[in-house]
Amino acid sequence: MVMHRRVNSPGFLLVFVALSFVEGIFAQSAEPDTKPAAVLELGGAGSWNVKDGRSSFGPDVAVEVTPIEKSLEIEIGVTPFYSRHSTEWDTDVLFKKPWDLTRKLELMVGVGPAWVRSKENGAVANSVAIDAAVDLMFWPSERRRFGWFVEPSYSYAFTRGHEQNLAVNVGLLFALPSPR
Repeated sequence: MVMHRRVNSPGFLLVFVALSFVEGIFAQSAEPDTKPAAVLELGGAGSWNVKDGRSSFGPDVAVEVTPIEKSLEIEIGVTPFYSRHSTEWDTDVLFKKPWDLTRKLELMVGVGPAWVRSKENGAVANSVAIDAAVDLMFWPSERRRFGWFVEPSYSYAFTRGHEQNLAVNVGLLFALPSPR
């Protein structure tokens, strides 16, 4: 029996673009204080519906850029959640305020819009939501080339029923070098 799975174009495109930078992740920089062009987040996520207790799990991919140093970070992420009878694709843009707690530990608090596409028992639905997240990043080296993160979040949908979810994303961080 051969099973075919359709590829979600926006999610595939984000993963493809992010992975195209992987070649330079471990490259040594001539300047030790060079800031990365972006940070790639790869991990897994779990989500729990506040109203009915249903849970779902899936991979997580995000790219984070810093347009204003020490004031604003923008994270664009995609997470497909899978449960027994449904699939949900969450795409969000979070605007975060960063704080360096130590040289190796960073905390960010953010909020932003999300688009959710779900398919349950053959019915497809799209909704707009707002996400709020607290992101804790640990960088083992002060150069911040590689690390890990934990990101709990809360999501509130603006559709009928006002679905609310708590989620936790956990994974690895890769600093993507600036082009020379």
